[in-house]
Amino acid sequence: MAFPYPTVYYVGVDVGTASVRAALVSRAGLLNSTAEEPISIWEPQADHYVQSSSEIWEKCCTVVKVVTQSVERSQVRGIGFDATCSLVVLDQSFQPVPVSQDGDRQRNVVMWMDHRAEEQAARITNTGHGVLSRVGGVMSPEMQPPKLLWLKENLKESCWKEAAHFFDLPDFLSWKATGSLTRSLCTLVCKWTYCPPEGWDASFWTSIGLEDLLENDFSKIGSVSCPPGSPLGDGLTQEAAADLGLDPGTAVGASLIDAHAGGLGVIGADVKGFHLPCEDQPITSRMAMICGTSTCHMAISEQPLFVPGVWGPCLSAMVPGVWLNEGGQSATGRLIDHVMKGHAAYTQLQEQARQSYLNSHLSSMADSRSAVDLLGSSLHVWPDFHGNRSPLADPTLKGMVTGLSLSQTLDDLALLYLATIQALALGTLHILEAMKEAGHDIRTLFLCGGLSKNSLFVQIHANATGLPVVLPDQMEAVLIGAAVLGACASQDYSTVCHPILLASVHTQHRS
Repeated sequence: MAFPYPTVYYVGVDVGTASVRAALVSRAGLLNSTAEEPISIWEPQADHYVQSSSEIWEKCCTVVKVVTQSVERSQVRGIGFDATCSLVVLDQSFQPVPVSQDGDRQRNVVMWMDHRAEEQAARITNTGHGVLSRVGGVMSPEMQPPKLLWLKENLKESCWKEAAHFFDLPDFLSWKATGSLTRSLCTLVCKWTYCPPEGWDASFWTSIGLEDLLENDFSKIGSVSCPPGSPLGDGLTQEAAADLGLDPGTAVGASLIDAHAGGLGVIGADVKGFHLPCEDQPITSRMAMICGTSTCHMAISEQPLFVPGVWGPCLSAMVPGVWLNEGGQSATGRLIDHVMKGHAAYTQLQEQARQSYLNSHLSSMADSRSAVDLLGSSLHVWPDFHGNRSPLADPTLKGMVTGLSLSQTLDDLALLYLATIQALALGTLHILEAMKEAGHDIRTLFLCGGLSKNSLFVQIHANATGLPVVLPDQMEAVLIGAAVLGACASQDYSTVCHPILLASVHTQHRS
């Protein structure tokens, strides 16, 4: 394949829960440079978490300029965006609309982890509508329909009547870059109950009291959709190109949810020579786990599989032509931080290297590395501090710790940290078992995200599930997945599954 420049690059932009990151990625799938900027999170009241789409776009522009400063603009062939599945609200003039009672217009994003709509989600579940079969039978407050219903019922004057455009955050970013209102199938299918090829089910929206979204062929939530990686509009607009420091017309790929970008970036890894049970097996024998603030468990199948309490099946939501089931835990990295910060010995821990220090401290407390697991035999954590996403699908569940003593030592904190990781790993086992019972044949775990850099977290997951765990050689799999979207949009490759892109990820085996 001939390229117009000796070296070409693709940019991947990842908007996570608390930061925006970008990477410049080579044709070989190698990271050339990365940059990161924090983004604000506001909690106007309990279980309400909001952000600013204006700030998020501003930070996207900052990190893209940083990672591309060492190359010519003409060498950047495409750009792709992924983001959390948060809800962005804009008015008819595409200006921010407030999503909280305080009326702050800049705070126009209802975050994915915002659970204000628990009661609305329960009512939607109770309708028993057919679309619920594709979300595990239970509507989650982390999906968009209950959030939309909450806005209509609680902020009708200040938000709902003003709102003209509701975007999933990944689609907001691609619209901001191109001016195209085309939505990604990834977001619509996974979080909005869209079902190709039929599209929107008008009876569902009517049954839950949101019949006003049917107006103008569902224009407020998206009339046109396309697969992830499809080229959008005419590429970067003049304004967006100036903001990002790139050439107008640079290809922009239809977006992915951040977890799905991580899944795409790691699930096709070349594992030859590692003697893994998934070697020479279909890609359906793999599960991708994207482990960060929360954890998503992505499994694919040739035929649709319905797993109680697990989202999906969604066709082509991550890998074209196959069905996706998505399990998850709403708080993982966030839970680990929470239990550590709430302990009396946390101040003492801050003087150390935090989690890496705790890992080595636990090893010193045990007789051998293999005995670390046994240190937690009298301390147990139920990890659903922010509800259970899968497979119980009960957002009202709370967390629990049993086996506590009056101890406030660093040893005690280390054991609580271990018990929390063990609880999360057993939660993954619970999800795996539900998926296997429904027909999935998962033989190997592929981990990426911030927690995959924690060796104890990785090892405990291997121990709890009895499965080998694979880590990518290029640790930033989410950014790789986002860059793949830009590469596909540039038409240098015909599909996000192009073998050159998938072979660009190598592996590391944990037993």
